[in-house]
Amino acid sequence: MKTDTTILAIESSCDDTSAAVIRDGILLSNVTASQKVHEEYGGVVPELASRAHQQNIVPVVDTALKRAGIGREDLSAIAFTRGPGLLGSLLVGTSFAKGLALSLHIPLVDVNHLQGHVLAHFVEPSAELKAATPSMANVEIKHPTLPFLCLLVSGGNSQIVLVEENRIDGATKHLPKMTILGQTIDDAAGEAFDKCAKVLGLPYPGGPHIDRLAKLGNPDAYPLAKPNIAGYDYSFSGLKTSFLYTLRDLMREHGVSDIDSLAAAIPNLREDLCASLQTTVIDILMKKLKKAANDLHIASVAVAGGVSANSGLRQAFIDFGKRYRKQVFIPPFSFTTDNAAMIAAAGYFKYLDGEFCPLEEVPFAKTKI
Repeated sequence: MKTDTTILAIESSCDDTSAAVIRDGILLSNVTASQKVHEEYGGVVPELASRAHQQNIVPVVDTALKRAGIGREDLSAIAFTRGPGLLGSLLVGTSFAKGLALSLHIPLVDVNHLQGHVLAHFVEPSAELKAATPSMANVEIKHPTLPFLCLLVSGGNSQIVLVEENRIDGATKHLPKMTILGQTIDDAAGEAFDKCAKVLGLPYPGGPHIDRLAKLGNPDAYPLAKPNIAGYDYSFSGLKTSFLYTLRDLMREHGVSDIDSLAAAIPNLREDLCASLQTTVIDILMKKLKKAANDLHIASVAVAGGVSANSGLRQAFIDFGKRYRKQVFIPPFSFTTDNAAMIAAAGYFKYLDGEFCPLEEVPFAKTKI
């Protein structure tokens, strides 16, 4: 007889296979298998991603259960990422979750991947998990109070999300209400990093390499275009074009036709370009976040998604909080990229609200929060 709520969560939206176990709101394990096969292609290849998920999902789930110290018979429900993401990848996680839930006669909980990123701020790891995870070992994990603004930035999304109390028929739900105030009208910030990194001849994924080189460069070396978009929406396509034109003009000026020859002609070229690009992206992101926080009089702001691992953006949040007297919430590195811990947190809230997923539901590639 189960006396607690124990949920296995599965995340397979892109190229990371991840499983986590949460018990009564406390995260017991979080295991992720990354796919190196995409590096040589300069981006995620959907067919290769789905095949790798098929290979990884059983050992990843098995490891997550063992590290949590539980058996399948202890589970109360299975939470899984239903979308958005790569459809082939989502099908692997969805099918596995359905099969396991059916065999154990326990309910399914479907989770929106984007909501999961936002709710990563409510993950509460066990003391044992914190001690075993370097990025959390000596970090005080703080959870925001409602309402707050969350800047969700990743390879596929750039959004400002209002997170507030969710009351339905007079009852307060555990899963908060999320409203998109603004989002990119074309490319996402993470996509801009990756594509500009590819032009510079940097490996995939490009974001971490941009971050590393930016620390060594001059952020004012190459002025780049900033969009003038109304409201809280973003645009990064013009920035990418400005970056390409800057490189094109430099190549013409130095009479070269490739990035390596240009880098040989201009000392610190890659470092300065990365610093200029990163600073411009962060300025664009923070300007709209500041406007939203001031317009709505919101005292707390958070950042989530893969780009939240960027050191420049994390520092910008810290500086923003100090300058404007805002409470800022920055997730541990373990919860920035795609991971099952965030799916577990969202799944636990939905379980408490009694929101279960019928077996006939299918994954979806695109959606909003």
